[in-house]
Amino acid sequence: MVKNTIYIIDVTNRDGVQTSELGLAKLEKTILNLYLNAMGVFQSEFGFPVTKHETNYLNANLELAEIGALKHIRLGGWLRAMKVDVEESFRLLPKLKHVNLSISTSRQMLKGKFGGKFSWADIINMTCEAVDAAREHGAESIGANAEDASRTELERLIEFAEAAKRHGADRIRYCDTLGYDDPFTIYERVKALAEAVNVPIELHCHNDLGMAVACSVAGARAAIDAGVDAYVNTTVNGLGERAGNADLVSTILAIKKSSGFEHKYHLQDMDLSYAWRICKYASLSFRVPIPINQPAVGDNAFAHESGIHADGALKDSRNYELYHYTEVGRGHIEHIETGRLITAGEYSGIKGFKNVAGKYELEFRDEEEAREILELVRYANVHTQKPVTEDEMKFIAKYPEQARKVMSVQP
Repeated sequence: MVKNTIYIIDVTNRDGVQTSELGLAKLEKTILNLYLNAMGVFQSEFGFPVTKHETNYLNANLELAEIGALKHIRLGGWLRAMKVDVEESFRLLPKLKHVNLSISTSRQMLKGKFGGKFSWADIINMTCEAVDAAREHGAESIGANAEDASRTELERLIEFAEAAKRHGADRIRYCDTLGYDDPFTIYERVKALAEAVNVPIELHCHNDLGMAVACSVAGARAAIDAGVDAYVNTTVNGLGERAGNADLVSTILAIKKSSGFEHKYHLQDMDLSYAWRICKYASLSFRVPIPINQPAVGDNAFAHESGIHADGALKDSRNYELYHYTEVGRGHIEHIETGRLITAGEYSGIKGFKNVAGKYELEFRDEEEAREILELVRYANVHTQKPVTEDEMKFIAKYPEQARKVMSVQP
């Protein structure tokens, strides 16, 4: 790792799926992890270890990491900073290696959420006990999350961070849980926190005031300026509770292309050519259209109509485009079948399935293997209640045992 680097921790599969009235099937969460891995994202917060309906999916993804299908990305679980949750998490997921332990820290939350049940000393003690327990169970990295950090007094945040670090936490997550910070306040607070404790800072910003990306990059800049690494939480297409979180692609572009960051701050290696694919897949899976004006992947992100703009863009794209569309995986023509269409779904037969598999250049050893994969593809259609995509089918064909486990959800 390069010192003083900004890393991306995507939380779509944890915070994004908490979006009201939305969600993802376990297969869709797995495909997103594969895309995030290919894109070069440092870590995926892939779910809730103590939530029983996640157990098969989480263990299957840990297996995928073990066999090299998810060979670059870390898989991190989110849990409450309580020893009992840590114990249960490692009981259900023995191969879990990375965790984020979360607890509320503001006076508002202690009074309004906990009803005065816990004192500030209790918050510190619970966090330290949870960090100790996670380390004892073999956790390789531990984040200590201060929920509602932006409404927590700086002195308390420093005390919280010092205690967590002393017990072995690798980084502190500064949660702007209500999107309360602005880029100026978060810079000042994060810089002071990082300088006081000398611990890497993770930024988790919400978009209630429309500033999630701006606050995320400002907080990351503060951490780097203070001499520590920064970790930025994102979600694909900015989905998340209420107004959402910092959008993955927008955050990466802000760090790579904005005047204050370009060539000045080091972002982990990222392959933005996957932007179009991952954003389109998330849109399909969540059933949420991408806004027409969304950076990089919206329909109008590279559209020009006015005479002056069109003329300037045709002469040199740099006149009116800050980055080239090919950088974010655009420029191809998407084909739509307008003749005979054979699809694969829950009632597909072997001949129709082989027709679809042939289009995707999938080959099977024999009829038995083809029928086995067909059966799993049928389950995938029932599981997601959506058409099975090419990449989903390819995943199922390549990793049938893990696919079977991912789609096994039972009480």
